[in-house]
Amino acid sequence: MTLVAGVDSSTQSTKVVVVDAADGRIVRTGGAPHPDGTEVSPQAWWQAFTTAVGDGLLDGVEAIAVAAQQHGMVTLDAAGEVVRPALLWNDLRSAPAAADLIAELGGPDRWAAATGSVPVASFTVTKLRWLRRHQPELADRVAAVLLPHDWLTMRLSGGERVTDRGDASGTGYFDPATSTYRPEILELAFGSRPEVPRLAAPGEAVGRTPQGAVIGAGTGDNMGAALGLGLRTGDVVVSIGTSGTVFAVAEHPTADASGAVAGFADATGRYLPLVCTLNAARVLGAGRELLGVEPAEFDALALAGPSGAGGLTLVPYLEGERTPNLPSASGRLVGLRLANTTREHLARAFVEGMLCGLADGLDALRAQGVRPGRVLLTGGAARSAAVQRIAGELFDVPVEVPEPAEYVAVGAARQAAWALSGAEAPPDWTIQSRAVEATAGAAGEVRAAYAAARDHLAAELPD
Repeated sequence: MTLVAGVDSSTQSTKVVVVDAADGRIVRTGGAPHPDGTEVSPQAWWQAFTTAVGDGLLDGVEAIAVAAQQHGMVTLDAAGEVVRPALLWNDLRSAPAAADLIAELGGPDRWAAATGSVPVASFTVTKLRWLRRHQPELADRVAAVLLPHDWLTMRLSGGERVTDRGDASGTGYFDPATSTYRPEILELAFGSRPEVPRLAAPGEAVGRTPQGAVIGAGTGDNMGAALGLGLRTGDVVVSIGTSGTVFAVAEHPTADASGAVAGFADATGRYLPLVCTLNAARVLGAGRELLGVEPAEFDALALAGPSGAGGLTLVPYLEGERTPNLPSASGRLVGLRLANTTREHLARAFVEGMLCGLADGLDALRAQGVRPGRVLLTGGAARSAAVQRIAGELFDVPVEVPEPAEYVAVGAARQAAWALSGAEAPPDWTIQSRAVEATAGAAGEVRAAYAAARDHLAAELPD
């Protein structure tokens, strides 16, 4: 048996899977938590990795690759030392910088044409502008800028700084349509052109660990999930974790000037149009906390509530929002009446509000030419029976739930197996999934009520 390993270094933790390279069967796993917060020392990721692989987890492993949270800004000085804690994707302090950069380049159309995306506070390019503006003494020390997966891959090999086109496409200074950096945009944002990692080819072996294992190029977490799930045309992933993402593979690049769809690249040479919301699984956690119940009871309450929650609508912008780009927004509960002030109605409203935001993302992909044949529901919240059944109602497309697995880590392992084999394409691993039964309801009315509440909230916010 040939063993390969995949690493998922996410916002909250490190997960490692060791799999059989022949069929993707998971042999053993490990994990360790990350510190909370929107900025963190990259060394914490390395410590979590070393903890996760302790007790011989990587014994016999012949190849390894890392998929990690997108967009995070890791800055290095001329000696290769970290300049400041990494700013993570969910750090919103660079929202004003994003607005300034959009205007300075000439507007959303110019950004979409140049990089496939319109930057928001999540993107690395906006964090670089924030650093230059607010911590110029640290900015002056920056000689190189990396993404989280780049830094971890470098630590694994002790060698060169390398990235892949998938993760690079989330920086805001890379053009996925041509697979090239845009150094003039980097200079626009930062005032100089720090070194960026070399771009590796899909499936390339970029080095070896001290133990001799081949190292794959690595990628971003969403690209890793797409690779782990083996996405094909017509498959759309709705992943409900710390953030909510809606994405699909595409043969051609997208450039959405509205900013709703990020025109990313994937890890195989194709493209990955993606919509991301800040408010996902933690919305459900807030609902459970409000009602004082555990997950199973919360599910039961939500499924007992009527479709539309009796006119109760939650706009779930509990931490601001990325899509739509409303970083200063807060959540809103609309339509509260005596008749719907029940635990069942409230639970239903929390699930529907969170899923309506993701259903908007599915519509945005359709507007970019994606034709969904099925939705694959993944992420921690995909285990919720209420989420599964209500998603089947609101998404208006068949919903399936893949067998439980850490698909970002599985995708990294598949990339490692690809690098080890030297083949032209990644290995073909079979993923099982099951169809879910949708709740009966009036999806059109639910989504119309949500859209009205969403638009009313947005109209009240200052420009």
